[in-house]
Amino acid sequence: MNYPDKVMDPERLLIWRSQMREQGKKLVVTNGCFDLLHAGHVQYLASAREAGDCLLVGLNGDQSVKALKGPTRPINPEQDRALVLAGLASVDAVCIFPEKRATRFLNSVCPDVYVKGGDYTLQSLDAEEREAVQQHGGQIIFIPFLQGRSTSELIRRMG
Repeated sequence: MNYPDKVMDPERLLIWRSQMREQGKKLVVTNGCFDLLHAGHVQYLASAREAGDCLLVGLNGDQSVKALKGPTRPINPEQDRALVLAGLASVDAVCIFPEKRATRFLNSVCPDVYVKGGDYTLQSLDAEEREAVQQHGGQIIFIPFLQGRSTSELIRRMG
């Protein structure tokens, strides 16, 4: 698949998800802002992909990044962030969602495995996101971050 084709609108994503299910593929989902892609992101996404047969990244849209990270973010617009993610071999699909939380996105794709970074625990994960995964029989796993790698730290060093 040509990498720009990996960026899917919600309607096309549901068709793709249905095809993955019909093929018996285990869908891994993660989500985030992925504003300035760095080595920590690449390692995290590669590790997430190893938890199943295909990896879908839910990407926070520009307005939700601003709400989560502050008025100076995102650095890169959502379409650019989506294309960069789609260019990674570990990523099978990307879908931008507008909300601050991934609950609606998770309810629509029903992941077999939901991956979050090591800064989360089952208790600190948003309760609605956790419920959206678990009510469809999905598993939640946590992957440690690569120490010393963060978008906020990159921005701080550039300033």
